[in-house]
Amino acid sequence: MRLQHVFPTTPALFAFVFAVVALAVRPSFAVEVERVTSPKGIEAWLVEDHTVPIIALNFSFEGGSAQDPADKAGLTRLLAATMDEGAGDLTSEDYQARLEELAVSVNFSTGKDRFFGSMRTLTQTLPEATEMLALALNAPRFDVEPVERMKTQLITRAKRNETNQDAIAGLALSKAVFGDHPYAQPTLGTSETLEGLQPDDLKAHKPKLIAKDGLKIGVVGAIDAETLKSVLDTVFAGLPEKADLKPIEELTPRTGDNVEEFLDVPQTTILLSLPGLKRDDPDYQAAFVMNHILGGGTFTSWMYQEVREKRGLSYGTGTSLSPYKHTGVLIGSASTKAERSSETVDVMLSQLKRMAEEGPTEAELASAKRFLTGSYALRFDSSGKIARQLVALQNAGLGIDYFDRRNSEIEAVTLDDVNRVAQRLIAGVDPTIIQVGPNNPPATD
Repeated sequence: MRLQHVFPTTPALFAFVFAVVALAVRPSFAVEVERVTSPKGIEAWLVEDHTVPIIALNFSFEGGSAQDPADKAGLTRLLAATMDEGAGDLTSEDYQARLEELAVSVNFSTGKDRFFGSMRTLTQTLPEATEMLALALNAPRFDVEPVERMKTQLITRAKRNETNQDAIAGLALSKAVFGDHPYAQPTLGTSETLEGLQPDDLKAHKPKLIAKDGLKIGVVGAIDAETLKSVLDTVFAGLPEKADLKPIEELTPRTGDNVEEFLDVPQTTILLSLPGLKRDDPDYQAAFVMNHILGGGTFTSWMYQEVREKRGLSYGTGTSLSPYKHTGVLIGSASTKAERSSETVDVMLSQLKRMAEEGPTEAELASAKRFLTGSYALRFDSSGKIARQLVALQNAGLGIDYFDRRNSEIEAVTLDDVNRVAQRLIAGVDPTIIQVGPNNPPATD
């Protein structure tokens, strides 16, 4: 059963083009990003590249699952699942058949803060692909049968999450850290909230999110600015001028809670959470480097070395920064034998304390910066990845020249910067700790 549409693999040319695109599109950090504005005022950032005859168009609208009413959690997720299930005069079956015939991909998804979409097409089918995307955005049908079908798939996934250890841990963390804030609601919703959703809910919800004032667009591939202008007006110009979004309050994540959820499984999942930073915070790059050293650097990070390499407590452990529009969190994770969960938590906490009290060495800082600058190009090994990055930069307000500035910003991070941000985020703060595992773990041998 289909939940997300993928590219069909039958046309040989199409399969070949997509197989080589990752090798063909390799921008340097001096890649030229052009700001394109259509006659009707739709703006997009464009990276023109005619290496292969493919076009990737990504976009986002302000307002994601945080806009769901409390009793309709999952509404925006269901909207994303049904926008391309029939549009205009085309039923769901006809719409999908037409996409397959054209070898075109149209997809929608949602996060907490934004609603996302994308289109992939060969240049020869750009006019038809443009029409298909315009239909999905401007005239989705929300017919009863496809809505029920997609809703059933989401309900099945939500029910599966009720017994999935990692999903239980993630939901427990959201509740503990975000409280009654909209961020605490599961983006997927629950089986109960999803069950009550109807086509009329989708019809009412769509114009609240899908509007021009919150729109960001990134385009990469074999298309020039003049051609793109026509595409932009065809797809986006007919949308409502302004979204109707409920205000979302700024949030300081809660700390200090210890939550245990019991599940009949052999291992324990551990999550730690501390306040993080929003992406536009001046300290974000310093925090990014600090996190790499602490737990984001996989094999070289402190967490990996201390938890896995030295003690064999977990196959995988690490930390990550999660910036949202209205808050940010720093999350640590590990999975370990149930009888060693307390020991694992202690080791993870000791690495947080070490970062706050001692900080890294100059050699560790230099190694982290070398990796973060050298690996940056891996984010741009396909046209789709570049298009997503163009949208992400606009969403974060980072500026059209960020590709050129990013590595120099990482290089500029000093040991004092890392120590300062460690004091700001970690020192004197008791993290929220989530453990999901068996109630009575076996005794250690």
